[in-house]
Amino acid sequence: MKLRLMPAAMLLLGPYPVYAADNAAPLDTVIVTATRTVQTVDETLAAVTVITRQDIERQQAQSVQDVLRGTPGLSIANNGGAGKLTSFFLRGANSNQVLVLIDGVKIGSATTGMAALQDYPIDQIERIEIVRGPRSSLYGSEAIGGVIQIFTRKGGGALTPSFSVGGGSYNTFKTSAGVSGGGERGWFNANVSGMNSSGFNACNGKPFPGGAGCFTVEPDKDGYHNKSGTLRGGYRFGNLAEVDLHWLRSEGQVHYDGSFQNESKSAQQVYGGRLLLKPQDALRLSLAAGRSQDDADNFKDGIFSSRFNSERDTVSLQGDISIAAYHRLTGGYDYQSDHVDSTTVYSVASRDNKGLFAQYQGAFGAHDVQASVRHDKNQQFGEKATGGLAWGYAINNQVRMTANYGTAFKAPTFNDLYWPGFGNPNLKPEKSRSIELGLRGTPAWGSWSAHVFQTAINDLIGFDPATYAPINIDSARIRGVEGTVSTQFAGWSMNSSLTLLDPKNRASDANNGKVLPRRAEQTLRVNMDRGFGHYRAGATLFAEGERFDDPANTRTMGGYATLDLRVERALAKNWLVQARIANLFDKRYETASYFNQAGRNFFITLRYQPGKPPA
Repeated sequence: MKLRLMPAAMLLLGPYPVYAADNAAPLDTVIVTATRTVQTVDETLAAVTVITRQDIERQQAQSVQDVLRGTPGLSIANNGGAGKLTSFFLRGANSNQVLVLIDGVKIGSATTGMAALQDYPIDQIERIEIVRGPRSSLYGSEAIGGVIQIFTRKGGGALTPSFSVGGGSYNTFKTSAGVSGGGERGWFNANVSGMNSSGFNACNGKPFPGGAGCFTVEPDKDGYHNKSGTLRGGYRFGNLAEVDLHWLRSEGQVHYDGSFQNESKSAQQVYGGRLLLKPQDALRLSLAAGRSQDDADNFKDGIFSSRFNSERDTVSLQGDISIAAYHRLTGGYDYQSDHVDSTTVYSVASRDNKGLFAQYQGAFGAHDVQASVRHDKNQQFGEKATGGLAWGYAINNQVRMTANYGTAFKAPTFNDLYWPGFGNPNLKPEKSRSIELGLRGTPAWGSWSAHVFQTAINDLIGFDPATYAPINIDSARIRGVEGTVSTQFAGWSMNSSLTLLDPKNRASDANNGKVLPRRAEQTLRVNMDRGFGHYRAGATLFAEGERFDDPANTRTMGGYATLDLRVERALAKNWLVQARIANLFDKRYETASYFNQAGRNFFITLRYQPGKPPA
């Protein structure tokens, strides 16, 4: 598969112009994640993907994993189906080296450093912005590979109800209902959803001695249950002030295969608010505060085993001032406090971080410049400074060149520092340096983009085989190419993205030169969609090259390709029925060794969608 994927990918991106996820949104689409300020996709100097609510519904995505996999630079490893541990590698960076935000609030477990994106329901999401490349100079820790920001559904306009119900393979059933509105100045959205799935056997493990995978044999179905709700509302007081409040809670129960634990009951909760003031046309001030909680109770055969709860409070004050036409200064202060409450006793259970940041954005004719700098002071590891510099040049009205350089870091987690008997409180932050060159074009037939990048990561946290304690010994060098193109022809919209990754271990041991585990070296996604009156049909081809499951590259997981088909039809006014067959050819594959993935499966959804034309 590794050798055959490349010619196929070049054919898709060569003779036929195709369309990519990061160009799916119109160029005037407003984003905020790349610079912490409002700008359009066309203005940004970063490599950005925007996934809208329309994209989610058109693709009939059943999870955050569904809609993210195959986006440029992003690879996913899943431990056995819906609700199971899911790792996201952005430009080869680990899941805990990618910053995840929900409505501006930083989420993730303080113990593992990972965000449980598998537990956040897709029905509650309005859009997702993915910024690739380092962003520590604006956000602080974890933004080595980039930033993923999820926005919940906002509402506004006339009072509008919504509803969907669906079912399919693995005894899976989903429901969602909500209402939105608010008028011209206000907005609100309330939504609840639920999911139940019997699942399939998550793992074909091998028990001790010589164990592998989940280190046990439990050939049963491993189900997943989730219920969630969101509330969001706000009001704009003329042109002077605006307030926005939001709340999300998702409760999950997942069964899996494990020798010590095989069930977890979790709760993810995020809430916060933002006050925006505009005392003058050239000045914007914002104050935002929020809390995210990651709670998990773990069981073995129904008997309580452990509890890991973490809580993260954040406060941010930011000011933006336009000093002249096309010139803007941004400055701000971030405060973060992490706290752990667990049946495992950590010697230190809380810490705080204070960060100061500044940014300049300017335009000089055909040239655009962005420069940012940040200083973080952490209660555990001390101080860290990061910076970023970006430049853009409009070669002509259709082609733009960009260049980016940035440094970033990731703070050690509570598990790294204080796990009883094995933590190392002397760990330093992981740190990185990245460089990127990009080209983007908007010809008459569509749009295209290409980015090449390299990231060097030092002081990676690894384990000392003599003491089994974590130490700063490892390093890595990750190189890659991302390509996207977009067009429409013969009534079809086509979109495609191709990522080629070379993620190498640079540790001074026997693994030097090996491929970093669980990263696919080639990833390809092609979407095709077309409307036929009241019908719409589409297909998604997804392919990945081989990957390795261990640092020594002794366990290989082969490349694979899957094909999904989908169709929808508008029924009576505002009603829509959708059907999807995923993994049409029933391909068996793994993204984490010994952990199974879904075979051929189907799902049918009935959706009440105001504004849809009648049949």
